[in-house]
Amino acid sequence: MTQTRPDRRAALGLMAGAAATGLTGCGRGEAGITRLRFWAMGNEATNVPQILPEFERRNPDIRVEVQALPWTAAHQKLLTAYAGDSLPDVSQVGNTWVSEMEAIGAISALPAFASDLLTDQFPAVLDTNRIDGRVVGVPWYVDTRLIFYRSDLLEQAGYDGVPPTWAGWKQAMRAVKRVVGDDRYAVLLPLNEFEQLLTFGLQGDEPLLRDEATRGNFSSPSFVAALAFYKSLFDEGLAPVASAAQISNVWTEFERGWFSFYFSGPWTIGDFRNRLKPETRWMTSGVPGPDGPGASAPGGSSLVVFRSSPQQEAAWKLVRYLSEPAVQARFNQITGDLPARPSAWATPTVAGDPYIAAFKDQLARAEAVPKVPEWERIVTEMQIVAERMVRGEYGPEAAAAEIDRRADRLLEKRRWMMDRGRA
Repeated sequence: MTQTRPDRRAALGLMAGAAATGLTGCGRGEAGITRLRFWAMGNEATNVPQILPEFERRNPDIRVEVQALPWTAAHQKLLTAYAGDSLPDVSQVGNTWVSEMEAIGAISALPAFASDLLTDQFPAVLDTNRIDGRVVGVPWYVDTRLIFYRSDLLEQAGYDGVPPTWAGWKQAMRAVKRVVGDDRYAVLLPLNEFEQLLTFGLQGDEPLLRDEATRGNFSSPSFVAALAFYKSLFDEGLAPVASAAQISNVWTEFERGWFSFYFSGPWTIGDFRNRLKPETRWMTSGVPGPDGPGASAPGGSSLVVFRSSPQQEAAWKLVRYLSEPAVQARFNQITGDLPARPSAWATPTVAGDPYIAAFKDQLARAEAVPKVPEWERIVTEMQIVAERMVRGEYGPEAAAAEIDRRADRLLEKRRWMMDRGRA
């Protein structure tokens, strides 16, 4: 859907509340200067002003005003601003938000004069920004989850790397467990996080949703196998039955060998570099799959231009600048964010980092998750059911059926709209 519907805007207004306070519009200012409002989040908001002077030097008639939003409030802030007709010109958005922003008609499709931004991209990451065949956002930085591991402990267990299959990896985990002792574990899989199970679930040939993404498909044989593998790691004492809140300090526990394998993203590279003792040896590795190297979900953030912006051409100029490989390589130096453009990975600062290399290979095997606005709520329900499975309430088949039941309930409105040709 590409058009904004009045009923949807009204519904969002009720959900989000009154118009956003203090979010005023801006456009052309004094002396013909175009002022772009750019919303960014977290670390990116803090650091993006460092790379904007060059953009303004190249475009002396454009000034960029950055507003920082905390990640915890950003999603609601965007909905509130949409309801109040006070969206910025350009914004950073989480890749899983793109489908929701497009569904309410908030974001502009990529114009023809910006079509060059479709090249030199990781296919799965770009696909998160493609809705009904239209690209509506441009990847800014990318991430995915893979395995951080204690290379010294793995060597002591007789392995020079992480085996590429589930069976081989489990054997390596058992060997590591023999090295570290009964009071320690092989892998950390926090029960309050969905990402690890989702990664296992992406290894199958069948989609996670079926019937045009209107019903869950978690009872497929491949996802049941993922649930069984996940559960077995707890049943065999290879993973602690614990949530992240019960882990006092991840890097401290990793350093002392309480666990040797850890699923995480590129932000952990900086944490481990800065916090682990120099003598602690660690490395990154791709995700194992049932029969060989496995897939993972593409993450990161994209840049979108809102349809309400009267400065479309200037806004897309900013998106193009932030998408330049050289600019993305510099941003990697500043923030640690992985460049969205694969060609930027050839720059010495990126190519020379041994911990980053595995991410490029993993991103080449990434698989896009379903592009429905309900997805984040679906994976939350998946995590809740999976924890109950680990604690003994469900077997894998029953857990899969329960996840399907919960997903179908969340997708009920989508089915209603599809039946009436409104989605």
